[in-house]
Amino acid sequence: MASRNGVAQRGAVKLDRPVSFRTSSFKSRLPPSQSPGNGSAVRRSSPALFGSAGSKDDHAVPGRVRVAVRLRPRNAEEMVADADFADCVELQPELKRLKLRKNNWDLDTYEFDDVLTEYASQKRVYEVVAKPVVESVLDGYNGTVMAYGQTGTGKTFTLGRLGEEDTSDRGIMVRSMEDILADISPETDSISVSYLQLYMETLQDLLDPTNDNIPIVEDPRTGDVSVPGATIVEIKDQHSFLELLRCGEAHRIAANTKLNTESSRSHAILMVQVKRSVLGREDDVSSENGDPSHLTKPFKPLVRKSKLVVVDLAGSERIQKSGSEGHMLEEAKCINLSLSALGKCINSLAENSAHVPFRDSKLTRLLKDSFGGSARTSLIVTIGPSPRHRGETASTILFGQRAMKVENMLKIKEEFDYKSLSRKLEIQVDKLIAENERQHKAFEDEVERINLESQKRISEVERNFADALEKERLKCQMDYMEAVKELEEKLVSNQKPNHCLVDGKWNGEGPGLSVSKEATELQELLQNEIDLRKMAEEELKNLKGQLGLYTQSEAGGDAEILKLHKLLEEEAQQKKKLEEEIIILRSQLLQSNFEAEQMRRCLDRDGSGNGFTGLDSSMPPVRNSYPKDIGNGQKAPVSTLFEQVGLQKILSLLESEDANVRIHAVKVVANLAAEEANQKRIVEAGGLTSLLMLLRSFEDETVRRVAAGAIANLAMNEANQELIMAQGGISLLATTAADADDAQTLRMVAGAIANLCGNDKLQTKLRSEGGIKALLGIVRCGHPDVLSQVARGIANFAKCESRACTQGIKSGRSLLIQDGALPWIVQNANDEAAPIRRHIELALCHLAQHEVNAKDMISGGALWELVRISRDCSREDIRSLAHRTLNSSPTFRAEMRRLRIDY
Repeated sequence: MASRNGVAQRGAVKLDRPVSFRTSSFKSRLPPSQSPGNGSAVRRSSPALFGSAGSKDDHAVPGRVRVAVRLRPRNAEEMVADADFADCVELQPELKRLKLRKNNWDLDTYEFDDVLTEYASQKRVYEVVAKPVVESVLDGYNGTVMAYGQTGTGKTFTLGRLGEEDTSDRGIMVRSMEDILADISPETDSISVSYLQLYMETLQDLLDPTNDNIPIVEDPRTGDVSVPGATIVEIKDQHSFLELLRCGEAHRIAANTKLNTESSRSHAILMVQVKRSVLGREDDVSSENGDPSHLTKPFKPLVRKSKLVVVDLAGSERIQKSGSEGHMLEEAKCINLSLSALGKCINSLAENSAHVPFRDSKLTRLLKDSFGGSARTSLIVTIGPSPRHRGETASTILFGQRAMKVENMLKIKEEFDYKSLSRKLEIQVDKLIAENERQHKAFEDEVERINLESQKRISEVERNFADALEKERLKCQMDYMEAVKELEEKLVSNQKPNHCLVDGKWNGEGPGLSVSKEATELQELLQNEIDLRKMAEEELKNLKGQLGLYTQSEAGGDAEILKLHKLLEEEAQQKKKLEEEIIILRSQLLQSNFEAEQMRRCLDRDGSGNGFTGLDSSMPPVRNSYPKDIGNGQKAPVSTLFEQVGLQKILSLLESEDANVRIHAVKVVANLAAEEANQKRIVEAGGLTSLLMLLRSFEDETVRRVAAGAIANLAMNEANQELIMAQGGISLLATTAADADDAQTLRMVAGAIANLCGNDKLQTKLRSEGGIKALLGIVRCGHPDVLSQVARGIANFAKCESRACTQGIKSGRSLLIQDGALPWIVQNANDEAAPIRRHIELALCHLAQHEVNAKDMISGGALWELVRISRDCSREDIRSLAHRTLNSSPTFRAEMRRLRIDY
């Protein structure tokens, strides 16, 4: 689409000091005092801090709406028509102010965050006005960039110029996407874009022209505004984004007026959703003795979701100047009305009014987060120089001045990425298991090596010791034999006669001296033998000592083996703990997916409560469960968890001492019970008994609410209904209803009792154990969803009573009337909520089918409601049933004749 009135220039936003936008706060600069002779008054905006985008916590920080003004250069027509006149504005960009001429002598002075002359480049305008907002969006905040001004002053040129002929003309939309794509990671981050136009108070999709009436949805809890019906396109590169802008501009509505040849007749809104993955803080896993373990929990994965909204407002125009007529006149009226509504909201916010009229226009509803919300907002007001349009220029300037007084509270939206955390934990567990197996194998190999080495060394020592002992024995034996042989030889020689006669006498040195000498030698030999024996004994003792040392070494190897076995047992315990953490995280992930699916269905569903068709009020409420198939034929996450973990393991976690484990376990059981295929297995495995035990034992509101919801799912099956009654379930539900104040808990309890009310065999027992009284007590809550379940239970009970009376099984007044339910039924028979009204109308028709109840119903005012139902009910089948009931009852006909009711 062609730009309006050629080139429009941009300027810079005023900063107190040249500090990075991400770490500093912005503040309005006060202008210098004016001299008395100046003849002009300075208009100032209230000073306000522009909060830092560097805050990474969840607390909101203040941030003022920043406003810059941009002057369009004169066009060809103005150069001719206004050649003799000066411009109506005088810019002072160095002082961040402009002066508006009131006449030839008097000027009004205004100050802005930045003043942009007609010579400012597109790049400078982007860096001053939009780049801080884009950087804030990349940090996790919402951001808005908006252009406001008279038609033909360059708003579309500033924001939506594609720069196909000249790249320097690229506008804020194109340059913003360039910076976003350059900063994100394609593997972990994603960008999606929607492009809309608000034309004559109808929100239309510029990417799909057939989608021409998109609703605006507001979250009642958070107040966030969304357009779920808009086309969402995933952006991977700049080329695809430019193609998207070309497609949107081709479908945008424009017309030729006296003020602008290409005047936009709608407000264009570009929404860029940015989803970024970040990592949280890392925690150590401590062992039982308090020492840090070698294991660490992985970084907590977080997802930051931010949104950039670029708004190209249609220009305000005066009808007599633009020359609009016919359909263009109606378009101009809608444009001016929506801009007027926006101005009212800005005024209310600037004056801190208690009420801000955001709902006066769809434009203000869409911009609710941009002004007074949680987004970082920059506004660029565009003006022209022509003195003929001084009134429109003054109005635009005053709008910008009021917008500068608006304060937003900036917040970062972060969510835990349970899927990523689960994947990382599974990878870590697999690595730990593999490492454990490697260590175990290495340990076994080391033990085997030590055993072999020990046995080898022991065998070698034993062999050496035996050889040494045998050698010593042989040596001692040889020495002994030689000594004995020598002694024998000496003994023989000594026994021979040895007579020495000298001169007839015996020589004195004969036999006596020889024997003494031999005895001395024998003593020396004996002493040598004793010394050799002692040496052998000492060597034997040393060898025995060495053998003992080797034996102790082998015993030390056994102790090391026991120590390694203990380490293996500790590793197994840590593995078991990790598996339990994985089960908990998987259940958390499933619960998050379940809640997200519930929210999506609630948004898509018209109305509240349970849907019913025909007259079958006993039909159970619609189950809220995971879809059976996800993606390309994959099983649902609940079924996958069911198969991987096992039902008995899940049920055992219901008795865990850890409150968080118990809560997540009961949520998983509730999700499983929502599928009929799992109900039989849950009951057979003792799941129903465990759920009833939770209602009996725990006072935690979350546990009781989810347990009651699971019991309500199981109560859809007739066989389970009898088991619930047999195990005292109705008494536990009645007790829970009396103690609970939470609307969701009461809704679950009422739903379970309502399912039990639809069983013909349990009527008397259900009433005797306080089921009807419990239902009537629950109405104190007053929540429409809770009352819808109560009405459904009463309708089921009345229908079963009617069937029993028709078959002759029961007689006498209705148990509902005896328990005092009739006044509440009559009081709510014409309730505004369709589900409540429909169930109560059915209950009245079933009660009126038996003559014994007629007098009580007449005295209680039910006759008038029956007449109303037969005439005004929107359901033809209920209307016909009421008509037949009134005609078939003599008591009702007599009373209507008495009251002169035409029927």
